[in-house]
Amino acid sequence: MMNAKPLGWTGIIRLGLVQSAIGAVVMLATSLLNRVMVVEFALPAALPAGLVAWHYAVQLSRPVWGHGSDQGKRRTPWIIGGMAVLVIGALVAVDALAVISVDWALGVAMSVFAYALIGAGVGASGTSLLALLATQVAPERRAAAASITWIMMVMGIVVTAGIASKLVDPFSIQRLALVVSGVAIVAYVVTCLAVWRVERVGSNFTETLSSTNASQSFGDSVRDMYADPAARRFTIFVFLSMLAYSMQDMILEPFAGLMFGYTPGQSTGLSGVQHGGVLIGMILVGIGGSGFGRGSPTAMRRWIFAGCIGSTVALAGLAAAARIGPSWPLAANIALLGFANGVFAVAAISAMMGLAGAAGPQREGVRMGVWGAAQAIAFGLGGLIGAVGVDIGRAVMGAPDQAFIMVFAAEAMLFLVAAALSIRVTAGAIRPSEIHGLEEYPV
Repeated sequence: MMNAKPLGWTGIIRLGLVQSAIGAVVMLATSLLNRVMVVEFALPAALPAGLVAWHYAVQLSRPVWGHGSDQGKRRTPWIIGGMAVLVIGALVAVDALAVISVDWALGVAMSVFAYALIGAGVGASGTSLLALLATQVAPERRAAAASITWIMMVMGIVVTAGIASKLVDPFSIQRLALVVSGVAIVAYVVTCLAVWRVERVGSNFTETLSSTNASQSFGDSVRDMYADPAARRFTIFVFLSMLAYSMQDMILEPFAGLMFGYTPGQSTGLSGVQHGGVLIGMILVGIGGSGFGRGSPTAMRRWIFAGCIGSTVALAGLAAAARIGPSWPLAANIALLGFANGVFAVAAISAMMGLAGAAGPQREGVRMGVWGAAQAIAFGLGGLIGAVGVDIGRAVMGAPDQAFIMVFAAEAMLFLVAAALSIRVTAGAIRPSEIHGLEEYPV
């Protein structure tokens, strides 16, 4: 049996740079272009919302990309190829804006095509990146690896948003095209440099993977996955928890404005408070999970459970805030929500890495793809359900506070169900010593 060397901290950070690049380009498509369509181009808000939902729908293809990377000898080409498709999609999306002002139908068709490329690019590169991490990161480092890559993704979004916001003014379509092109080029170059020869660190391990199950079809791979009770439970957990995670995305700022009288600037500031809490939660799990729990399934299960319960408590607090009003400590409540979300998200990703390889080598990609597709569906539905729920609640009950209470309570219940599921989601995960080809890990 070959003794493979798992990925070290430098390699993990390099792959985190890829996640940063993905986050940066996606931010342009889902945030900056969203605002430009609605404000500068006076387009219906439903158009960018529909395009963002469409890019999530396209990510249902994640299992296919994951299976493709499983069948190949290396995952690097899938990461680089996916990033190329992603940046091309972002560039086509900008060109579509210019066309819309001249030919609405053609411009919208181009936008649909562009966001299909964006969804496919995110699916191919993101799924293959997670599969590579699952393949080459030692179990005791998975919590830290999950924290590092997701923190770097958030930082990539924050840095890109700050730079783009300064460079895009005074606004023109030409200036927007230059900014998006610059970000796209940098993201692609960073990705290529970050993954260059990174798989050579574990080349023996990669060779071992490619020697097994190489001819298994996509359908057989998916059927094998769903024959595993732990994998099925985890898929349900991912969907429910991410549905709860995303339901407040579209209603948190309107909630602050309607119920607490926050100005647009003040309500936007709450987003920073929430993301700050997310980062603290991620860092805590990265340090605590790898340092104290050694990334074991039991340790990750505890972190997931704690994050879900914390999210339940925070959402119950928001429901109470809708009843009590301005005297409620809203910022602290939202910081708690972000912190709990960060804890459960990183712990779940770490557990995902362990479960991805539980059935043996060359199955990581399709498993990561299925879980990524479940997450994409949940994200696409969550924001829509939250917003529509508030609208229906206000129409039926005639009071915004009752509508917000209903939605926040529903989210809290979903997190409570996810907490119950989390007790069993990693029950089928294997111990570090049982992973193929990785009997010993250097500290």
